[in-house]
Amino acid sequence: MSATTPQSEDFIAAFKAQVFDWLNIESMKPEELTDEEPLFGKESRLGLDSLDAVELVVMIQRNYGIPQKAFEKRKELFQNLKTLAEFVRGFPADQKV
Repeated sequence: MSATTPQSEDFIAAFKAQVFDWLNIESMKPEELTDEEPLFGKESRLGLDSLDAVELVVMIQRNYGIPQKAFEKRKELFQNLKTLAEFVRGFPADQKV
């Protein structure tokens, strides 16, 4: 995996704030969640479920133009905010909708 640069750290922080807003997460502040904490599953402090994953895909498509099919069979993208943000940030512009 590539090293995190200041620009990518800024993007991850902004993206994290968006995710908290999109999913109405009020149990903690975005800065309280590390970038590499699990988003889903028993180890996640967020308590997100499959409906939240669908909502994330919809909001990413609306806000970043990344088609839903880009997420199909890519469960690893939802491992944590860092993996998801890096995917969104690096998605090729010519494949956006």
